[in-house]
Amino acid sequence: MSQLCIRANVTGRVQGVGFRFHTAHEGLKYSLKGYAKNLPDGSVEILACGEKENIDALLLWLGSGVKLADIKSIKTEELEWRHVDGFTIK
Repeated sequence: MSQLCIRANVTGRVQGVGFRFHTAHEGLKYSLKGYAKNLPDGSVEILACGEKENIDALLLWLGSGVKLADIKSIKTEELEWRHVDGFTIK
């Protein structure tokens, strides 16, 4: 099992629809560590660290997990492993 961290930038209607809350809930469900944070441009940045298959599951969920959201794009980049406590909303 491989541990990794990713940073995802999700664009579309993702602020004001509970996106960060639900993302944090899913992150914890998949035993991931990280955060979900609103950015000034209207997108949401997600840091997720954990097992690759759990990160893949979160990324799959991001595309359709919040009913009120309207996802336009999800861009990801792999980051160097880092220790993060919990999955927080920023």
